[in-house]
Amino acid sequence: MAKLGRPRAKGPSESGRSTEEDILLAAAKLFTEIGYGSTSTHRLADEAGLSQATMYHYFAGKKDVLLALLLETVRPSVTFAQAVVPRPEPTAARIWALCAYDARLLLSGRHNVGALYLVPELSDDHFTPFHAERKKLYIAYRKLVGEALGLGAREAHPLASAAFGLVESVILRRRTEGRLPQSTPPLIADSALRILGLDPVTHSAGDALVEEIGAELPVD
Repeated sequence: MAKLGRPRAKGPSESGRSTEEDILLAAAKLFTEIGYGSTSTHRLADEAGLSQATMYHYFAGKKDVLLALLLETVRPSVTFAQAVVPRPEPTAARIWALCAYDARLLLSGRHNVGALYLVPELSDDHFTPFHAERKKLYIAYRKLVGEALGLGAREAHPLASAAFGLVESVILRRRTEGRLPQSTPPLIADSALRILGLDPVTHSAGDALVEEIGAELPVD
């Protein structure tokens, strides 16, 4: 949540967004276009239309900005997973829904923030919260795959990892192909079910879950 108290040195935002949102949008643009390491805090503040002093009121430094961006790419999917795992619908439909929602989240927004998963700085302990959230998400995939196929966690791992990797492949595709069509998340979810040896005929049931649960979660 944005902090209150310090006004912008350059006046109110013309975008209608909060100061924190402007900082994150500027960071998403600069980190994905010129690189995290090449972006100075001065340039970041300038892109956001505020002073460095104002930026430091919201974020202690560049690492905190990157962490906030990364968490936005995974926390909504974790919340969705926590809601969909215990549902009574067929397991294949729930897997489809999770894959479709997760892919849609990674494809949302103006900038391909998921590409920042590859920056070497993520090995720093500062980014432990991001890695923890991503692990929670993977565990949800593994739980559903194990449930669908009657496998324990160890046995489900290779297939769950394949489905998880297929969903995250949209990050690289977005990087090389640009903006992908809206049909991409359903196609990814269908393909994930095929990888798992499950019938993608559950598309409509999974889509209903995405609409019901995902309607309350941000993806744009």
